[in-house]
Amino acid sequence: MTRYRQVLAVPGMASLLGVSFLARAAITADVMALTMYVVLGLDMSYAAAGGVAATLTTGLALGGPLLGRLIDRRGLRTVLSVTIAVQAAFWLSLPLMPYGILLGAAFVAGLLMVPAQPVTRQAIAAMTTQGQRRAAFALESVQGELSYVVGPPIVILCAATMSPGVMAWAVGAALVAGGAGIALLDPPLRAKHEAAAAERQGRPRRREWLGPHMVAMLLMAFGITVLLSGVDLAIIATLEESGQVSWAAVVVATYGVASVVGGLVYGVLSRAVPTWLLLGLLGLATLPAGLAHEAPWLCAAVAGAGLLTAPTLSTVADAVIRLAPAGVRGEATGLQSSALCAGFALGTPVVGMAVDASVPAAGFAAAGLAGLVAAAVGGLLPRCFPARARAQLGDAGPSTAVDPQPSAAGDRPAA
Repeated sequence: MTRYRQVLAVPGMASLLGVSFLARAAITADVMALTMYVVLGLDMSYAAAGGVAATLTTGLALGGPLLGRLIDRRGLRTVLSVTIAVQAAFWLSLPLMPYGILLGAAFVAGLLMVPAQPVTRQAIAAMTTQGQRRAAFALESVQGELSYVVGPPIVILCAATMSPGVMAWAVGAALVAGGAGIALLDPPLRAKHEAAAAERQGRPRRREWLGPHMVAMLLMAFGITVLLSGVDLAIIATLEESGQVSWAAVVVATYGVASVVGGLVYGVLSRAVPTWLLLGLLGLATLPAGLAHEAPWLCAAVAGAGLLTAPTLSTVADAVIRLAPAGVRGEATGLQSSALCAGFALGTPVVGMAVDASVPAAGFAAAGLAGLVAAAVGGLLPRCFPARARAQLGDAGPSTAVDPQPSAAGDRPAA
């Protein structure tokens, strides 16, 4: 645990992880809060609630690179001020909006969501040394897993004890407080030498950094969340068929705890593992869960896949940061967030169709195959364009390059 103590000892790191966790937990809970509000507060169908969730998610996917580009150009506090104001207005006015207006407002709220996740990643890269970075990104991935374990269940529990409007206000308040905390900390998003180099060199053109390695990482980020959202649905479908739906929370929590353990272990390993290999192993580990039909066996099956989840997410985050020049790091992390959102949005319907067409086990098969396909494409893409890949690694510089050879990964995750 020495590496984690060193990371948390970095000035401002513990405070940043604390306030960003508050914001990220609220962001993971906002879809559930809106669902509960539409169903219980407006007395409408789950389909109507799904429409609001879809517009919010669409806004999130489109807003990531937009906000990242604005951070690169205008600075962190300017963007946070705008997004905090938008979130405060949306959540405070929620009880006053009819459904039609709520649909449009949810899209704007998603488009201008507080960028807690990409900002945290950029700050980690700026505040840590290269030797500390893998452990730091492992902590960031664990933070993300904990936000999913904590955020939605709290909303569900609160729905039974308070009105839907008050519950939505509480989520909005947590989101605003987390964003305001990040703004007060104002963490650096570039190391001192990176800031000086970015001023000298100016903003690089997109084709100079959005090369095969970066595209491969974005595709693998997309594949990871297709897999994760599909697994959630497959768990529910499997337990429903066996009449054990009440165990769903236990199974999902087991998956989350296993992911946290896997992330913490991976962060202290002496060598990194290529992203495509981790994702491929995650896909393979997901397939056997389809053989489990009882809740205890399903817990054991998903725990194996969970051990690989946070490590895979952390290698993607680390690689995107390494590949992106400092002057466009906000846009790059925004694209990563968009890829993650798009995967979550697509995974559920794709796996749902597989379950409807066959049996619940097909859901795990579809999710696992999605991960395998993304891993294969991500591993092969840089090799299909070797000249572009080498040029991108050369432009990235020694502090951000990603070793293209898995056998020589060392401290750098390969694409």
